[in-house]
Amino acid sequence: MQQLIIIGLTKKGQKFRPSDWAERLAGVMAQFRPPGLQQSHIAYSPYVIPSDFNGNKCLIVDERLRQLEPRAWKFVNDFAVDNDLTIELKGEPEFD
Repeated sequence: MQQLIIIGLTKKGQKFRPSDWAERLAGVMAQFRPPGLQQSHIAYSPYVIPSDFNGNKCLIVDERLRQLEPRAWKFVNDFAVDNDLTIELKGEPEFD
C-alpha cells in the first residue's frame, strides 16, 4: 500500500497556516470511506488522516482513495501543489 504524505511545510521551508489545516482538510474528506463502513459518530476517513511528520502537521492520504474516488484524490493532490507543500510517498504501489 502506498501513502501520500502532505507535509505542512512549503518547499521554501515555511510552516503552512492555518495551524489546523490538516484537520480541516481531513474533515472535508471524512465522507470517503470503504464500501459498507458505517459510522454512528463523526470520524475521519480511514483514507485521509491528519498526523505529525518530524514535528510538522501532515496529512496521510491512502492510495486506495484514488480507486474509491479519483476526484477526491485529485483534490488533495491539487491542494498540496497549489499551496507549494512538501509531498512524500511512503510504501509500495498496489497493482491490480
